[in-house]
Amino acid sequence: MRVPAPHLVLHRTHHVIGPKEAGLLAQHDLEGKVQQEIPQLVSNTLWVALAQSEIQLEGFFYEIGPERLRCLRSIPRASPPEIAHQEDRTSKRRWFLHLHLRAGYNTGPLVNPSTELVTERAWVEVDLAKLVQNAETARTTAGGARLLPMVKADAYGLGAVPVARALERLEPWGYGVATVEEGAELRAAGIRRPIVVFTPARAELEAAYRASTLTAVLDDPAVAARWTMPFHLEIDTGMGRAGIRWDAAEQLTAVHSPHLEGAFTHFHSADTNPASVICQWERFQHALGLLPRRPALVHAANSAGIFRLGERLDLVRPGVFLYGGSAGAGLPPPEPVATLRARVVSLRRLASGDSVSYGAEWRAAVPTTIATLAIGYADGVRRSVQGRAQVLIGGCRRPIVGRVTMDMLMVDLGSTGLGVRVGQVATLVGSDGKETITLDEFAAWAGTIDYEILTGLGKRLPRRYLGPTREALA
Repeated sequence: MRVPAPHLVLHRTHHVIGPKEAGLLAQHDLEGKVQQEIPQLVSNTLWVALAQSEIQLEGFFYEIGPERLRCLRSIPRASPPEIAHQEDRTSKRRWFLHLHLRAGYNTGPLVNPSTELVTERAWVEVDLAKLVQNAETARTTAGGARLLPMVKADAYGLGAVPVARALERLEPWGYGVATVEEGAELRAAGIRRPIVVFTPARAELEAAYRASTLTAVLDDPAVAARWTMPFHLEIDTGMGRAGIRWDAAEQLTAVHSPHLEGAFTHFHSADTNPASVICQWERFQHALGLLPRRPALVHAANSAGIFRLGERLDLVRPGVFLYGGSAGAGLPPPEPVATLRARVVSLRRLASGDSVSYGAEWRAAVPTTIATLAIGYADGVRRSVQGRAQVLIGGCRRPIVGRVTMDMLMVDLGSTGLGVRVGQVATLVGSDGKETITLDEFAAWAGTIDYEILTGLGKRLPRRYLGPTREALA
């Protein structure tokens, strides 16, 4: 559906805009405001692109919601608004905001929100209820320590804003991110708890931290002396990545700042080597003893550390366990959170000896049926799964054959074809009937770890949120 200029095309995603812009649509009398403020609204949104006489504002109506849209009034002779409910998870929709052009860029009243059905080729389902359940398990295991959930890298690829909003019901102490930009996104979404940026800060960046009220991580006494906001001190007990070394007495005793709020370390092998946790914990205690004063907040436990360390902590930092990734062999398994699905877009019969995909590296040994799924390495399915990975289709496991291509991959359905039809959904990670492919199993096929599978899920895969969606997305 093409929409002529000067219409605005607004695409639903989980991204957000600021409260001032969102507030425009809460007004009942918009006629005067629209002419004055639409240009500012457009310039302040997170992402704007001009393409073929369209202006696309990503994330706008997704945050506004249908209730506020009903406040808009129609242009005379325009058809009444028909607004799809935002809890509809069966399809992806686009909202169209029709603007009446007057002179130049000025516009009249907003009219006629409508929807366009867009069929998804592949997507990620995110079960927020199970995510909250995993967080509760971490909190209980940690003996009541407050949570500092890691929502960096867009919550491991699953959506930082919906994830943080879902976790709010557990009243975590705060959230952990890796960059100032990630923290600013949470602030723009209305998250008010402390947000710790776990990449060591440089002194010249303090203004950026102050702009979004972010808590810095520091590992340099000179920077700590100049920093005028609360910060957490990182202590290196063996990770060898960042932090003041646990035995650097001169540097540790030099941290006199009144703004020192917390101190932490990071376990490097808690998932595979429980003895390393004890060694690092003892080093951490030694370093804390060298500080001029013990900070109010002490934290060390990542997902695996929560289960390995039997010490009382002020905060714990669950990460991959929240998102359905294993904390380590022999540790309690998490509830599955992410499901990866794709549709069959083509079916074909192959004779014995026929080839599949680039390089013709796979050939049919016997006559068979091949299903093409609309997902590829541009979506995060690594080429390294070739010859090892399976998918679930019709409740059965079937192998991926041939090379994974950028946008598609092929599955051998066998001689019967299993009755599969074009448009049918296949599952790459998750359950179908009695069969399940776990995140760890898929990661093993790819020769990597579950962290990398989650964070590698491509941006063009829509995230469908299940569970407490109203609280997480409103």
